Amino acid sequence: MTETGQAPPNPRKRSALTDSVARYERLMQIAFIMPASLAVGWVIGYGLDKWLHQHWIYIAGIILGFVAGFVEVLRSAVSYSKQVEKEDRSG
Repeated sequence: MTETGQAPPNPRKRSALTDSVARYERLMQIAFIMPASLAVGWVIGYGLDKWLHQHWIYIAGIILGFVAGFVEVLRSAVSYSKQVEKEDRSG
Protein backbone atom coordinates (compact mmCIF):
# COMPACT_ATOMS: atom_id res chain seq x y z
CA MET A 1 0.00 0.00 0.00
CA THR A 2 1.12 3.54 -0.70
CA GLU A 3 0.74 6.57 1.57
CA THR A 4 -2.64 7.35 0.04
CA GLY A 5 -3.93 3.91 0.96
CA GLN A 6 -4.09 2.68 -2.62
CA ALA A 7 -2.34 -0.35 -3.95
CA PRO A 8 0.59 0.40 -6.28
CA PRO A 9 -0.21 0.01 -9.98
CA ASN A 10 0.29 -3.42 -11.42
CA PRO A 11 3.60 -3.25 -13.34
CA ARG A 12 2.46 -5.97 -15.73
CA LYS A 13 -0.67 -4.00 -16.64
CA ARG A 14 1.29 -0.76 -17.09
CA SER A 15 3.82 -2.54 -19.27
CA ALA A 16 1.08 -3.90 -21.53
CA LEU A 17 -0.39 -0.42 -21.91
CA THR A 18 3.02 1.05 -22.68
CA ASP A 19 3.65 -1.66 -25.28
CA SER A 20 0.30 -0.99 -26.92
CA VAL A 21 0.95 2.74 -27.13
CA ALA A 22 4.44 2.12 -28.54
CA ARG A 23 3.04 -0.20 -31.21
CA TYR A 24 0.34 2.30 -32.13
CA GLU A 25 2.93 5.07 -32.39
CA ARG A 26 5.13 2.93 -34.64
CA LEU A 27 2.24 2.13 -36.98
CA MET A 28 1.23 5.80 -37.13
CA GLN A 29 4.80 6.71 -38.00
CA ILE A 30 4.73 4.26 -40.90
CA ALA A 31 1.42 5.74 -42.09
CA PHE A 32 2.82 9.30 -42.19
CA ILE A 33 6.08 8.50 -43.96
CA MET A 34 4.66 8.38 -47.50
CA PRO A 35 2.69 11.64 -47.48
CA ALA A 36 5.55 13.46 -45.77
CA SER A 37 8.17 12.21 -48.22
CA LEU A 38 5.97 13.09 -51.21
CA ALA A 39 5.39 16.59 -49.82
CA VAL A 40 9.11 17.14 -49.19
CA GLY A 41 9.98 15.91 -52.70
CA TRP A 42 7.37 18.18 -54.25
CA VAL A 43 8.48 21.25 -52.26
CA ILE A 44 12.14 20.72 -53.12
CA GLY A 45 11.29 20.13 -56.78
CA TYR A 46 9.04 23.18 -56.88
CA GLY A 47 11.78 25.30 -55.34
CA LEU A 48 14.30 24.04 -57.88
CA ASP A 49 11.79 24.74 -60.67
CA LYS A 50 11.50 28.37 -59.60
CA TRP A 51 15.22 28.78 -59.01
CA LEU A 52 16.31 27.20 -62.31
CA HIS A 53 13.33 28.49 -64.35
CA GLN A 54 12.21 25.01 -65.36
CA HIS A 55 8.81 23.29 -65.33
CA TRP A 56 9.62 19.60 -64.88
CA ILE A 57 11.86 19.25 -61.84
CA TYR A 58 8.92 19.03 -59.42
CA ILE A 59 7.94 15.75 -61.11
CA ALA A 60 11.40 14.34 -60.45
CA GLY A 61 11.10 15.55 -56.84
CA ILE A 62 7.77 13.78 -56.42
CA ILE A 63 9.19 10.56 -57.90
CA LEU A 64 12.28 10.71 -55.67
CA GLY A 65 10.09 11.48 -52.66
CA PHE A 66 7.90 8.47 -53.46
CA VAL A 67 10.90 6.16 -53.82
CA ALA A 68 12.48 7.42 -50.60
CA GLY A 69 9.19 7.07 -48.73
CA PHE A 70 8.56 3.60 -50.08
CA VAL A 71 12.03 2.43 -49.07
CA GLU A 72 11.57 3.86 -45.58
CA VAL A 73 8.12 2.26 -45.22
CA LEU A 74 9.58 -1.13 -46.20
CA ARG A 75 12.48 -0.74 -43.76
CA SER A 76 10.14 0.29 -40.94
CA ALA A 77 7.66 -2.50 -41.67
CA VAL A 78 10.37 -5.16 -41.72
CA SER A 79 11.85 -3.79 -38.50
CA TYR A 80 8.43 -3.71 -36.82
CA SER A 81 7.67 -7.24 -38.01
CA LYS A 82 10.96 -8.55 -36.60
CA GLN A 83 10.32 -6.79 -33.30
CA VAL A 84 6.81 -8.25 -32.96
CA GLU A 85 8.08 -11.71 -33.92
CA LYS A 86 10.85 -11.47 -31.30
CA GLU A 87 8.35 -10.38 -28.62
CA ASP A 88 6.01 -13.25 -29.54
CA ARG A 89 8.81 -15.79 -29.21
CA SER A 90 10.03 -14.44 -25.88
CA GLY A 91 6.74 -14.05 -24.12
